[in-house]
Amino acid sequence: MFNTMTITKASGALIGSLLALLLLFWAGTGLYSVKPPGGAGHGEGEEVAQAYSIPVEETGGGEVAEEEQIDFSALMASADAGAGERVFGKCRACHKLDGSDGIGPHLNGVMGRAVASVGGFAYSDPMVAHAGEAPEWTPEAMQEFLADPRGVVPGTKMTFAGLPDAEDRANLIAYLTEQP
Repeated sequence: MFNTMTITKASGALIGSLLALLLLFWAGTGLYSVKPPGGAGHGEGEEVAQAYSIPVEETGGGEVAEEEQIDFSALMASADAGAGERVFGKCRACHKLDGSDGIGPHLNGVMGRAVASVGGFAYSDPMVAHAGEAPEWTPEAMQEFLADPRGVVPGTKMTFAGLPDAEDRANLIAYLTEQP
């Protein structure tokens, strides 16, 4: 059924195909390069001639649209801990609620607890420094942190991108508040 010549042909076809793909990739990156002319050693800050430009109308002096303000106390009043338990599913990969630490510190009893205070857990230096700015996990501090962890504590080991939905944050905080 399979003899050495058949296996040799199949191996040659596979290796030849991979070689052809490698050469096509190499040729494509040579043709479609996004580096400035002259390579990496070219002067920083020099203007690079563009192949084409798209005219964009200016909109009133570059004012940034103000972020919608959220009435967090009203959200907390209507927060659903059951929905927060479902949101906690995103946290469960790193945090536990049984008093033992995982990749992150345990979160039972986190509301009202001092920031970076779980004994035996190796917090990052930025998180320890953040404890000076926000000494306790209040609902307001927690909602700010959960919105953008790396924005609030730059350099934190927590790689979670955050919860953009304010209602999800409020539900999660309500759930964490119930954990002893």
